[in-house]
Amino acid sequence: MATKIRVGVFFGGQAREREISYLGGKTAFEHIDKALFEPIPIFVDSLGHFIQINPELLYEESIRDFFPSKNLNRGFRVYIESLGELNETQLYKLIYKVGKQIHPADFPEIMDFAFTIMHGPQAEDGSLQGLLEWYGIPYMGPGLMGSAVGIDKPMQNKLISLVTGQQKKTITFTREEWASADRSKLFTDLINSIGFPFVVKAPHQGSSIGVAIVRKRSLEEFTKAVNQCFFEAIFKKSDWEKLTERQKRHIMEKTSNLDEGIGFPVMVNGKILAHPADLMEELDAVLFTADTATVVSVHAEDYVMIEEFVHGQEFSCGVIQNDDGKAIALPPTEIYGEIQTFDFKSKYKSNVTKKRIPVETSMENLHKIHESLLKTFNTLGFCVVTRIDGFLTPDGRVLLHDPNTIPGMSPSSLIFKQMAEIGLTVTQSITYFIRQSIRERIRSGKNTVSLRQLLDKLDGMIDERRASHRKKVAVIFGESDELYKRAQKKIGEFSASPVYEPVPVCAAKNGQMYKIPMNLMFKADIMDFGQSIGKPKHPFIAEIIDKAKDITAKYAGSFDTQMKKLSEAELAETVQFIYQCDAETLVEL
Repeated sequence: MATKIRVGVFFGGQAREREISYLGGKTAFEHIDKALFEPIPIFVDSLGHFIQINPELLYEESIRDFFPSKNLNRGFRVYIESLGELNETQLYKLIYKVGKQIHPADFPEIMDFAFTIMHGPQAEDGSLQGLLEWYGIPYMGPGLMGSAVGIDKPMQNKLISLVTGQQKKTITFTREEWASADRSKLFTDLINSIGFPFVVKAPHQGSSIGVAIVRKRSLEEFTKAVNQCFFEAIFKKSDWEKLTERQKRHIMEKTSNLDEGIGFPVMVNGKILAHPADLMEELDAVLFTADTATVVSVHAEDYVMIEEFVHGQEFSCGVIQNDDGKAIALPPTEIYGEIQTFDFKSKYKSNVTKKRIPVETSMENLHKIHESLLKTFNTLGFCVVTRIDGFLTPDGRVLLHDPNTIPGMSPSSLIFKQMAEIGLTVTQSITYFIRQSIRERIRSGKNTVSLRQLLDKLDGMIDERRASHRKKVAVIFGESDELYKRAQKKIGEFSASPVYEPVPVCAAKNGQMYKIPMNLMFKADIMDFGQSIGKPKHPFIAEIIDKAKDITAKYAGSFDTQMKKLSEAELAETVQFIYQCDAETLVEL
């Protein structure tokens, strides 16, 4: 096989969703096909430095556990921006504890392709994409236009409305208008024009941060939601004085957390403060005399967007492409359960959200969802992969919002569950993302000769990889959630291996062995897995499998959707190794 293609895996960044990016970086590094690619982890810190980090640091729990330090700083876990101005020597010491700094001019010497898993401003908005284009590095996802549209929510709404004809009530107002407004009158006017309840959004964040639903006819709740999306926090003297030192520190920790707080640095009383300890000290001083103190993130939004609250079935759906650029919408995932809004916590930290594929509705409505998705994807400059969220209303209308041009990529992310429905593992999906991104960069008319050479090389390697005779390993698991999750993890490891090919096998309680279709190994838990086994293939998913058969054939070879009972003799004929999940042992037959 030809020399491996070097892939820089970019993760982290300056945006509020950097921790989700960190998880995606780990996923790509672990699951990328090691026979085709050499992954190079590139951590982008929150000051914008590019750092080729030691791979073992991908296994920390959080960015703050390895950079700037695992140790507490003045009693707090902080990101590097909280350390204030650093001189070159201090910065050098911090960086070279975790790896080595690289500069964009060095990119061509280090990598052949950039797998960018960074979200939000300065990462998903075209900034990083433009930098990579300047240095001639092909990158994952859409180009500059699609990236720019994908981060601007008001622009998305306007364009989607033009493309699909959907009607959704929205209003924006600026920070200055908010500061001078009669807020009670504004609240009443919004209810009269938008309806109630309504949604408040920060317009330039990812789909998970800066989202609040105003459900109570309460001026206080409305103000709190708007401040949240402006990334402001209001502290009251009457509340602050009642807090113990420990409680104050806890609030400062929450303020520094990017999923629930506004992050640092902040501005208060005209001062910019980078550290939680400094903010706590400043609040003690300000609230000694003043009744309130307003704390504003230095990365605050300049305006917020108000949208009508849509009653209906909430869904999220990925759209990919054939080699010729024709878009194919994947099976839409319905999100249901006791959720306030499908935000950061409900996506990544909560167990109350439930998902089912496809949306539970008629074939007519499912086709209607796909029609709107494809119109949006094809017209707004998207390519390779985009996740688009939306609602199906009780009267059958499809209302789309929040196209996400770099979907979250943890192993349990919706995009991988949907790719599994057409027969692709996480490893094969990543290969698709890389290969299709190179194809789309060629369409831009830049560096086409070198990009075609890279594409031809990768195509030859994919063909050779698919035809190779890897050693088949039966990953055997029992009917418990712990063993099912072990099997999921091991299948991911073997899928990325140059040597082994996983074959999922369930050792059922009835004593029988069953070969399991790969898509069933992407369910949320053993209960979801068990409920899916007896179900016939949904006709809508069968249609999508047929439409995507060329993609599946290229990256997976084939897709067997049937569960099969195996005798011990048949199992021995099928595989060369057995991995027992209960004993965590690999045995050669």
